[in-house]
Amino acid sequence: MSVQNPVVWFEIYVDDMARAKAFYEQVFQYELSEMHAPGDEPIQMMSFPSDMDSVGAASGALVKMAGFPAGGSSTILYFYSADCSVEGARVEGAGGKLLRPKTSIGEYGYMVLAEDTEGNTFGIHSMA
Repeated sequence: MSVQNPVVWFEIYVDDMARAKAFYEQVFQYELSEMHAPGDEPIQMMSFPSDMDSVGAASGALVKMAGFPAGGSSTILYFYSADCSVEGARVEGAGGKLLRPKTSIGEYGYMVLAEDTEGNTFGIHSMA
C-alpha cells in the first residue's frame, strides 16, 4: 500500500472555543461541528468538515483541553484554497492577523501566513 498523504489529523489548541470557532468559520466560510471527545476527559472539540472514509485526506478539530494552551507552537497547518488571497482577505475582519499576504512559492503555487484569534500561526495554500 502506498501512502498518499501522511497527514491524517490535526488539532488546533484554543483558549476560547467560541471565538476560535467564529474565526475559522468566518475566514473559510464553512461550518464546524461539535465532536464528542473520546474518553471521560473534559475536552471541547469542534471538527472541520471531513469525510472520514476518504483515503489520503486529512481533517482535524479545534480542541480546548486543560494543559494545552493555544499559540506558541512550531507547527503550521496549511489549509487548501482555490485562491489563498480570498481567505487571506478575511483574516483581519475575523479578528486575526495577516502575517504574510499572498506570496508566490514558485512551482508550488502560493501561500498566505496568518495568526488566528488564539495566537496560532496557520497557512493557506493555493495553486492560483
